Amino acid sequence: MSAITIISCLIIGLLLLLVFWGIVISNNLIAKRNRVKQCKSGICVALKQRNDLIPNLVASVKVYMGHENQILTRISELRSRVSSAPENEQIKNGGEISSLLTRLNVAVENYPELKANVQFLHLQSQIEEMENELQAIRRTYNAAVTDYNNAIEMFPSSIIASWTKHEQQELIEIPESEKQQVNVSDLFK
Repeated sequence: MSAITIISCLIIGLLLLLVFWGIVISNNLIAKRNRVKQCKSGICVALKQRNDLIPNLVASVKVYMGHENQILTRISELRSRVSSAPENEQIKNGGEISSLLTRLNVAVENYPELKANVQFLHLQSQIEEMENELQAIRRTYNAAVTDYNNAIEMFPSSIIASWTKHEQQELIEIPESEKQQVNVSDLFK
């Protein structure tokens, strides 16, 4: 074999290796992006399921808490807004509903007959289960976003990411108002 043939074979082999590498990286980025979309959709599904439970909880609680409707009204307002909002707004408002449901559970402590109501207890446990599921899905989403964002930023996959127009995704962040310590005595006023 001549030197030109060997060099040509090496160059062709190197080009094929680079093309194969680019395809593998591109497919990996697509899989990570789709995982982020799947997690975001999972959050929206869980929020929808929880929002379908809320009217039943509110109806049960209204009977006992007639004069403490502020929390119930805010939950109902957010629930109606969330159902027609885009995914990012659903996720944001879903966090606010979670904090209101926690306040509602604390306020219910003033109503022993409500706490003993079987239907209320069942609804409360379903919503608590949904809240735990939402927290797990949010953590999974944030992990998927971090993995995807790392792949976009780190060399050498950042080269393919910029060519194929992959964009950073945002993590779910908890608003400052929800990070503050809750004063339980204020909830009973």
